[in-house]
Amino acid sequence: MTTLETHYKKIKDLHHEEAVAPGTGLCAGCGGLEGLRLGLKELGNDVLICNAAGCFTLLSVYPFTPLKGSWLYTTMGGPVPAAQGVRDALDIQLSRKTLTEDDNLSIVVVAGDGSSNDIGLGATSAALHRKLDFIYFCYDNEAYGNTGFQLSASSPYGSSTQTTPSVKFHPVGAELNKKNLFDIWRAQEPTYIATVSPREPIDLSNKFAKAKNLVGPRMFICMSPCPTGWGFNPKDTQLIAKLAVDTGIFPIKEYFEGKVIHTKQPRRRLPVEKFLETQKRFSHLFEPERKSDVIEQIQKTVDKYWEPYE
Repeated sequence: MTTLETHYKKIKDLHHEEAVAPGTGLCAGCGGLEGLRLGLKELGNDVLICNAAGCFTLLSVYPFTPLKGSWLYTTMGGPVPAAQGVRDALDIQLSRKTLTEDDNLSIVVVAGDGSSNDIGLGATSAALHRKLDFIYFCYDNEAYGNTGFQLSASSPYGSSTQTTPSVKFHPVGAELNKKNLFDIWRAQEPTYIATVSPREPIDLSNKFAKAKNLVGPRMFICMSPCPTGWGFNPKDTQLIAKLAVDTGIFPIKEYFEGKVIHTKQPRRRLPVEKFLETQKRFSHLFEPERKSDVIEQIQKTVDKYWEPYE
């Protein structure tokens, strides 16, 4: 198996040049923005981002942009077809030698979990089948965030959203488990998949550095704490991202050449309630009375996932 180089071992080794200027229109404390910021440092400025309608629509609003690279705004279901069109156009120009390799661009799709799991999944599946050469960055804030935080296929069991509040006849809130986007991609044998967290900048940067030099479909699913939708103080973003990893709720792993490896594994997992109790979207599990059965079910799901690895 090919061994991919580990580029960074310390925070101070990461790129110092910023790829995203400060002062964007996104919410303070957005975990997805921090993940994208770190990733773009590795990819450089020769990128074209195809952005699905969603929270990150506010990142680059004409005529202002915080990016050095190019930005193409699409419908929620359209970023991957747009990426296919741009990639095909570049490849044709390169084959005709009307463009040189110095003019080539990396094509990056940026989409939320709603587009990634639901509305854009069909087009993405087709692109995976064609082995499209692109990078896909999913900022996973576990709901349709830009329209009021409604249920998505990524919303976890027991969470409260605008369309699945905890009410008398549905006290749990969201009653379905989160869709496994990692394994949906893995089934189509892409080049590379990784889960990343803004609280693990070295791990994240190393993974982007690896993926940059590969060819084919490459995906990043970024744990994206959302102060607005999840209900917490923006200053606690890094704490909540850390708890998601330390409780085992969000596994940090990568898929390459047919193998899945956990790149960050909790030495001793914390109880899931340490993560749940930090956010308003789970407050109904603790007040006015503790819903121990729901908390235990969430814990059992996490335990079942980790059982083969511990």
